[in-house]
Amino acid sequence: MARWVGMLMVLGCGEAVAQQPGPSATESSSTVIPAIVREISAARIEHSIRKLAAFETRHTLSETDSERRGIGAARRWIKAQLDRCSEAAGGRLKVAYDEFVAEPGRRIPKAATLVNVVATLVGAQAESRDRIYVVSGHYDSIASDLMDAASAAPGANDDASGTAAMMELACVMAKHEFDATLVFMAVAGEEQGLIGSTHWAKKAKEQGLNIAGMITNDIIGSSRGDNGQVVADRVRLFAEGIPEGKELTDDLRTLIRTGGENDTPARQLARFIKQTAEHYVPEMTVDLIYRRDRYLRGGDHFPFLDQGYPAVRFTEPSEDFRHQHQSVRLENGLQYGDLPEFVDFTYVANVTRVNASALAALALGPAAPRDVQIETIRLENDTTLRWRPNTEPDVSGYRILWRATTSPWWQGQQDVGMVNHFTLKELSKDNLIFAVQALDKDGNASVASYPRPYRP
Repeated sequence: MARWVGMLMVLGCGEAVAQQPGPSATESSSTVIPAIVREISAARIEHSIRKLAAFETRHTLSETDSERRGIGAARRWIKAQLDRCSEAAGGRLKVAYDEFVAEPGRRIPKAATLVNVVATLVGAQAESRDRIYVVSGHYDSIASDLMDAASAAPGANDDASGTAAMMELACVMAKHEFDATLVFMAVAGEEQGLIGSTHWAKKAKEQGLNIAGMITNDIIGSSRGDNGQVVADRVRLFAEGIPEGKELTDDLRTLIRTGGENDTPARQLARFIKQTAEHYVPEMTVDLIYRRDRYLRGGDHFPFLDQGYPAVRFTEPSEDFRHQHQSVRLENGLQYGDLPEFVDFTYVANVTRVNASALAALALGPAAPRDVQIETIRLENDTTLRWRPNTEPDVSGYRILWRATTSPWWQGQQDVGMVNHFTLKELSKDNLIFAVQALDKDGNASVASYPRPYRP
């Protein structure tokens, strides 16, 4: 029945359907996700943001020996908080420094030691724990002069907000078990050129880590734009399509040739996040932006994308640039500077809940099906898909999704059971976009996998 309902949606509703997400792909019978969402605390997030801003500056090249000022004091405090959360969770959260030397460059005048703070919650299911989801915020900050390591740079929104969200996620989620592994990171050197995240992403690639998804939270602190308008119920999610680069891989050529520009791994991840978050946090709308990032800006998801990992970025709906990358000052009666007084802590908590629901659903659910193919053997009006079976012991079946080529949201679905080859009658591969999800016994679904053509 679901298949025919989906077909009616495709043929009968036109543009109206394209404006709204289709059936949720991630509803779960588990009580874990609602419990995590409820436990996120705006008060704890406010405390963390105010504490980080109180270090006066967290410039990458600021002092490291002081206990009250500079990036060294900030990272020790972050690690101490995560250590306490790990202790409260029975030591299951593994907290460590990721220390390395950044070589001189355009924004690093001489070699400098940088430190990421990394907390890892290892997955509980043997077949899933090598699948990793990363969430980050950057804990460094800058004033108007990005090379000024001495002036006040409280960085309350950019990016104490993202760092506080990451810490809250780590502390709440450490109390629960997940099939896959979660990595929570406070990275350094973002303002000097994404240095901390680049180091970690390159190291992950060299080690062959299976990063199935990465989310960075950067500037998620304010619901008020520079025009004074308050939008407290929306957050932007930036997701790259075809990656930049002179050379296209065979997989990307196939994606483009088959009309799958909006079905890159990053956009499949973003689509999953949006549908999941809006189910569990209905007061928030995730505005999916089909772009790597804003113009003239960048974030810590870039290095992960550059290494071939699916990665996305959360940012508030409308930014006030008087409170980003600005020295603290009064000018013409206006207050400049990234101060806590311009942060909406309730809003940050809601964005954190959006993160929490998506991360939990990803880590509780199965891996996305691999080697998904769509048969292109003969001229026909049916569609046959095939895929490699998942290895997780709790997988209970698979779901085929479809939508119009002009729609961003899945519009139809059919659960097909424990098979790895299925034919959809009277649904033409020429007219629709298809994908396959894995399902588990608790009702969790994976991110969708786009098929490549198969012809023996």
